[in-house]
Amino acid sequence: MQQSIERYITEHQSTLAQLAACGADIENLAQRCVTALARGNKLLICGNGGSAADAQHMAAELVGRFVSDRAAIPAVALTTDTSALTAIANDYGYDAVFSRQVAALAKNGDVLLAISTSGNSESIIAACREARALDCEVLGLAGRDGGALRDHCDALLVAPSDKTAHIQECHIVVIHLLCGLIESGLGLV
Repeated sequence: MQQSIERYITEHQSTLAQLAACGADIENLAQRCVTALARGNKLLICGNGGSAADAQHMAAELVGRFVSDRAAIPAVALTTDTSALTAIANDYGYDAVFSRQVAALAKNGDVLLAISTSGNSESIIAACREARALDCEVLGLAGRDGGALRDHCDALLVAPSDKTAHIQECHIVVIHLLCGLIESGLGLV
């Protein structure tokens, strides 16, 4: 067991060291969020599985607080309304669970942050297409080679790993960085 633990932690540290080279990409994502939020727009966030939890985590940090008490930041996780998710999936198919919510909630200038470990989730790609149709900015977090998400984002950060767990670990680090950069960029801390 000890060898497995050490190997996993070593891989994790190596992946995070490679993520440090993505600083310009992280800054770009943060600046795009700050610009939209400063003009009165909101952030919509979606993902499946572990990425759904990341979407909820980020929205909670922004609406609540991340570093210090400050004004609430408008962020919505499209993963939290089980009635909407199940009704949409039942009536339109699972691939529409996020795009229908984007159609209902997004307005010109809002930001969609799409999170997909593989970059190939159809429900995420559909949400990106809908956001683009509404003139929203589309940002993404992916892993591996970025998948199809590469073609649907204005800016994309690809975690430097092929392993799902390490991709997700990178994503939560990036999400925490984004929360802090958004707070400071909006002058709230």
